Amino acid sequence: MKSPADTDDTRTQGLELTTARVAASVLAPALYLIPVPLSDGPVEDVLPARNIEIVKSIRYFIVENVRSARRFLKRCCRDIDIDSLEFVELSEHTDVAAVPPMLEPLRHGHAMGVISEAGCPAVADPGADAVAVAQREGLRVVPLVGPSSVLMALMASGMNGQSFAFHGYLPIDEQTRTRALHRLVQAVQRDKQTQIFIETPYRNDRLIATLIRTLPSQMRLCVAADISGTSESIVTDTLAGWRRRKYCYNQKPTIFLLFE
Repeated sequence: MKSPADTDDTRTQGLELTTARVAASVLAPALYLIPVPLSDGPVEDVLPARNIEIVKSIRYFIVENVRSARRFLKRCCRDIDIDSLEFVELSEHTDVAAVPPMLEPLRHGHAMGVISEAGCPAVADPGADAVAVAQREGLRVVPLVGPSSVLMALMASGMNGQSFAFHGYLPIDEQTRTRALHRLVQAVQRDKQTQIFIETPYRNDRLIATLIRTLPSQMRLCVAADISGTSESIVTDTLAGWRRRKYCYNQKPTIFLLFE
C-alpha cells in the first residue's frame, strides 16, 4: 500500500510529465522552411512525420501562392482549420521593401512557415528574400527535410555531383540564349562542372531541339521530368543520342543537366 508521500510523488511525476509534453508541443519561434512534394501523391510518401507535426503548430505563413499553400496544408492535415491561419504572399513580383514587415509575427515570438509552390523553399524561390531578412536580424531559420528537384535530378543523372551550378531559366532571346549555352559548355569543359537549368514547360521540347542543334554532339544531356511523380522519367544520353530519340516533355516540370 502506497503512503501519502508516495502518492504525492506519483502525482508530481505525472504533472511534470504532462508539463513536459505540453512544452514539447509548443513550437520554438523560428522561420521554418517547409518543403512541398513535387507531385500529387500522398504527402507522407515524401515528407517526414515531423514536418507534418510542425505544420500543424504554425499559424503564420509566408507563401509563394496562397491558393496552392492552402491546398498543400489540407493535404498535410485534412482537419486543419485553414481559416484560422494567416497568409502573406511573397512572389517574384513582390517589392523587396514589403518583405521585412512579413516577419513581424516572428519578431513577436511566433513560429512562421515558408511554403513554395513545389520543392524546397528559398532554392530558386522568392522565399529566399524572407530568409535573408531573418538572417540579417539574427532570427532563427530552420530548414526541414524534403524533396529538391535539382538535387534529385543530379543524383540520378550520372553527372558530376561534386561540382555543379544551377542557372534557373535560360534567356528567351535566341541569340542571347545561344551565347549562354556556349558559356555553359565552356564551364563544363574548363571546370568539369555539371550545368543545371530549367525551361517553361510548354517549351521543353523546343529547348532540347535547340541543344541538339547548337551544342557539340558528344555533350551529355540529362532530362529529368515529373520527378517523384507517376510519369517520372530521368534519361541521360549524348546529344547525338538525343537526336535519334523520340521525346515529348512539353507541359511536364523538367530539369535539364549538361556535362561531357
